[in-house]
Amino acid sequence: HQFVLHYQPKVNMRTGTVTGVEALIRWQHPKRGLLYPIDFLPAIENTPMSIEVGEWVIDTALTHISQWKSMGLNLPVNTSVNITALQLQHPDFTDRLTTLLAAHTDVEPRHLELEVLETSALDDVDHVSTIMNACIALGVSFALDDFGTGYSSLTYLRRLPVSLIKIDQSFVRDMLIDTNDFSIVEGVIALAKSFKRDVIAEGVETTEHGTALLQLGCELA
Repeated sequence: HQFVLHYQPKVNMRTGTVTGVEALIRWQHPKRGLLYPIDFLPAIENTPMSIEVGEWVIDTALTHISQWKSMGLNLPVNTSVNITALQLQHPDFTDRLTTLLAAHTDVEPRHLELEVLETSALDDVDHVSTIMNACIALGVSFALDDFGTGYSSLTYLRRLPVSLIKIDQSFVRDMLIDTNDFSIVEGVIALAKSFKRDVIAEGVETTEHGTALLQLGCELA
């Protein structure tokens, strides 16, 4: 009961509106203070506990969406949570997700987006695609996170039913001073459009970055 979720806004830079939020797990440690994921998630990676934590994140995010609704807040389009390859490929994932959604009957599934890391070790892409389609049938959507940092980008883009591509912040950060990073960002935006996927840029922290991304055709950050 020491985990907490912080939320990062997803913004349409052209209109200035918040289109959603991303749930980010933190550990409010009684002695060490607020810990970031890098301080504790690697220790449980590829273990059953990582699945347990992943389910907690989904359940807590759904609880918060329900609370925001009861407070009369205008709901963002969606709240996204990160899921691991291990969790997604677990035989009971679709059933577990069905149970979690059923426990929050006042939350429409379309308000939940599941983010899969592009660097994830997805053993069987066809099998994963089947799982994702079963979840999409429940009403949720999927995003491909950290796009371009792994080696399976085009395979995943071609074969996984994701609706949103996230450009990794490692490319966005230096895109104004590094021509290679700029070209990668430009290429990912073009790829997303070719595959009719939405695209969002991570780590946009200056007006100059936002302006450059808008000129390239990326409206979400």
